[in-house]
Formats: sequence, structure tokens, C-alpha cells
Amino acid sequence: MARKLILAGVTALLGACLSLPVLAQSRGELLYSTHCIACHTQQVHWRERKLATDWTSLRAQVWRWQADAALGWSDDDVAEVARYLNDEFYRFPPATAPAGLGGFASRWEGQGGGQGRSKGLPARTLD
Repeated sequence: MARKLILAGVTALLGACLSLPVLAQSRGELLYSTHCIACHTQQVHWRERKLATDWTSLRAQVWRWQADAALGWSDDDVAEVARYLNDEFYRFPPATAPAGLGGFASRWEGQGGGQGRSKGLPARTLD
């Protein structure tokens, strides 16, 4: 009888453990870990001359580097990576604009700074 109670208790405990949610990485963290961490150590995010100085410039830098690496990320992917970096390193106040890139991606031709444009700036603006 005691063995049956112990077996039932162990089974119930195992079932409870298996039903707990797994702590998964965010999509932004997964993308960053897969594509960026090889070149961008933590030092790049807290150095004195960092290029990201606010939420908008952080998203612009993420967009720039993914374009330079020809990763083909969507606006949502860029926003997720920027959100991860902001949560992990920068702590900029949230932007008042909607999540995406605030029109930045629509002005970008998908070419990086190595394609003849200086510092990966957009080729044209729609102003």
C-alpha cells in the first residue's frame, strides 16, 4: 500500500513539473544570439561612443546592422531585437510611436553602409 502511495505521489509531482512553463528566450534574444553576438560583445553596448543614444537610434542601428549582414529581418524582427537590447543594456524610455520602426524601414533601400552610402544612412527620405 505504501509503495502505491509513493508511486502516486512521484507521478503527481512529475506531472506537475512537466506542466510548468519553460522559460524561453525572447525572439529578439534568439535573433541577437544567433546573428549578432559573434561580433557584438557586451562592450559595444556600454562603450562611451555608442551609436544608440535613444530608442529611435537603437532601432535604426539594429536595422542598419541587419541590412549590412543581409539578414532580411522584418520590421517586427528589428523591433524585437531592439526591445531585447533595450531591456538588457540600454534602458531607454519607450518610444511614443507604435512598435515597428516608425517608417524608418520604408525609407531604407535595404543596403548597408558598405554599399557606397556613408554610415548606413537611408538613401532617401519621404519627407
